[in-house]
Amino acid sequence: MPSTDEIVIYHNPRCSKSRATLDLLRANGIEPRVVEYLKTPPSQAEMEQILDALGMEPRDLMRQHEVEYEQAALDDPGLTRSTLILAMLQRPKLIERPIVVRGRRAAIGRPPENVLEILA
Repeated sequence: MPSTDEIVIYHNPRCSKSRATLDLLRANGIEPRVVEYLKTPPSQAEMEQILDALGMEPRDLMRQHEVEYEQAALDDPGLTRSTLILAMLQRPKLIERPIVVRGRRAAIGRPPENVLEILA
């Protein structure tokens, strides 16, 4: 997990919401550490910390309308939290974006202004 002062954005440069969130951070004088999660997914431990910071379970952070979600049968209610996290790390396209993390707090930039609450 990043230090209390470090701000990290899990970013997809092809996503308009992700670009808008990064622009919003920069407009507020913040230069975050940018992690292009499609190229460099978080570790399992990092993903667990992100989920805890968001107060979410894995399925809540998954893009359930992606083809990969259906193909991997991730809607199976019997799948464990660990199995779902591993599925996201193996298929990072399934991770909702962008995610901004500051210390033990996190927010999803949908809309981008959501991230402002963890910056105060």
